[in-house]
Amino acid sequence: QLQASGGGMMQAGGSLRLFCAASGRTFSTVFLAWFRQAPGKEREFVAAIRNSGDYMAYADSVKGRFTISRDPAKNLVYLQMNSLNPEDTAIYYCAADATNRYPASRRVSDYDYWGQGTLVTVSS
Repeated sequence: QLQASGGGMMQAGGSLRLFCAASGRTFSTVFLAWFRQAPGKEREFVAAIRNSGDYMAYADSVKGRFTISRDPAKNLVYLQMNSLNPEDTAIYYCAADATNRYPASRRVSDYDYWGQGTLVTVSS
């Protein structure tokens, strides 16, 4: 199971930190990732981290602004979001991919487990 939290409203330029709580079994899957879906748009990849913690991947649109990390002791995955802009407004979902692949998949269909989303709203 996956449960996302931490969303909220923020002005452009601000920061938010999202949390994804994973059950032990889900936390051990190969990749944990964040996706987002803006109103009227398809769900898109944001970032992924391998269960070893030594490999991360980012969408070009967030590279340098967002950081994905994990805390094995707490079974948590974080998404630190800095320099937010209105284009980051979306529902953010955490997901897990049980397949050992390289590089990390950016396709929604490759992810086996999904949590409910958390809404991030960025105003200009």
